[in-house]
Amino acid sequence: MRLLVLGGTEFVGRAVVAAALGRGWEVTVFHRGHHPPAPGVRSLHGDRTAPGGLAALADGTRWDAVVDTWSAAPSAVRETARLLRDRAGRYVYVSSCSVYDWPRPAGFAEDTALVTGAAAAGHTEYARDKRGGELAAVESFGADGSVLVRAGLILGPYENVGRLPWWLNRIARGGPVLAPGPHDLPVQFVDARDLAEWTLGAVERGLSGPYNLVAPFGHTTMGALLEACRRVTGSAAELRWTGPEVVLAAGIEPWVQLPVWVPPGSETYDAVHRMDVSRAVGTGLVCRPAEETVADTWEWLRETGGEVPVRADRPAVGLDPEVEARALGLPAGGP
Repeated sequence: MRLLVLGGTEFVGRAVVAAALGRGWEVTVFHRGHHPPAPGVRSLHGDRTAPGGLAALADGTRWDAVVDTWSAAPSAVRETARLLRDRAGRYVYVSSCSVYDWPRPAGFAEDTALVTGAAAAGHTEYARDKRGGELAAVESFGADGSVLVRAGLILGPYENVGRLPWWLNRIARGGPVLAPGPHDLPVQFVDARDLAEWTLGAVERGLSGPYNLVAPFGHTTMGALLEACRRVTGSAAELRWTGPEVVLAAGIEPWVQLPVWVPPGSETYDAVHRMDVSRAVGTGLVCRPAEETVADTWEWLRETGGEVPVRADRPAVGLDPEVEARALGLPAGGP
């Protein structure tokens, strides 16, 4: 297979490149040059937002498939797809479950209503931009020649949002840790490497259309995730399980200040942790144990000295130590 990855040097794109090289595929990455590409790939430079920014892709090269992880103005997807529609066999767009209209019902599948007002051009906000990217891919490659990967929460090594890295670093510091409950609360995420393997399998099988992509409901829990963080870091941290009502009463923002966690029974919980992924599972999705994701992310973090290269377009995540101490009834200035 000959694969073009648009981006390919950070997190999900990096995982796709590694998986493709592992299969012996010939890989080209098109990127801005801010991060070094993996050894063994052909590297092309360009900025999709700049005039003439796609020039490096205009040399007539043909690919079996294109993987695109773009998440800003969908016009970048539209222009790239138009340029490549006669030179690539399949266009895979890594989208998001955010394209579904709000509120999303528990167990929502690919036929759930989508956000309105999206277009293959312009720039509005994340959900409509991702839906616009989907429309742009389908516009040029058709419903049969495009794959729409509607991912939920993505974790794993090289994560550039900082959710799992924050938990690992926090627990590694030790002391009492505000652990948002309940302990057995199911959470859904997908390791970027599992997303990558499924995506390449979709290309090999000639799949098309939309697919929800996270681990099946029940794959792991908040308790298992945080306990895995404690084990792999070797920390003596004390996980103090705290009820949702206490967390919310303290003014702590779910998902952002306490990454991954949202209170059960809320619209947000149904939207991010109750996705139906039976279609993806039926077409080859296999998810590794949560502890493996945690352990490998910690190993990567130790290589970086604990620093996380967080994307500039995403808000900072994590809980201020003083806020955590107050919520736990402890003196300020703890770990």
